[in-house]
Amino acid sequence: SDVYKRQGEDLAARLFAQKGYELVARNYRVGKGEVDLIARKEGLLVFVEVKTRTSLAFGHPEEAVSRRKALLTIRAADEYIFRTNWQGSIRFDIVAVVFNRGQSPVVTHFEDAFF
Repeated sequence: SDVYKRQGEDLAARLFAQKGYELVARNYRVGKGEVDLIARKEGLLVFVEVKTRTSLAFGHPEEAVSRRKALLTIRAADEYIFRTNWQGSIRFDIVAVVFNRGQSPVVTHFEDAFF
């Protein structure tokens, strides 16, 4: 649901902040493509796809990034890079967040998750 999606994005944003990144955009949308979070640290720009699940019944959240979703994310990232004239390095990450009832959410960060 949207509530979990928002909470998942909040947790991911906090994770990147703790790792010393500056959050430069959230829910950056271009056409059908959207990047959940864009974070920057020195010469690196990271495009983050946040996947949330309330259980693992349907598999791990990071497995839910389809090829089409990856391509739409890359297209949105390309547009952001163009609009901001970004000259540094880029990386695509996935943050998987699993909310299990009665337990703390489990947050897993996958760097270089897709290209």
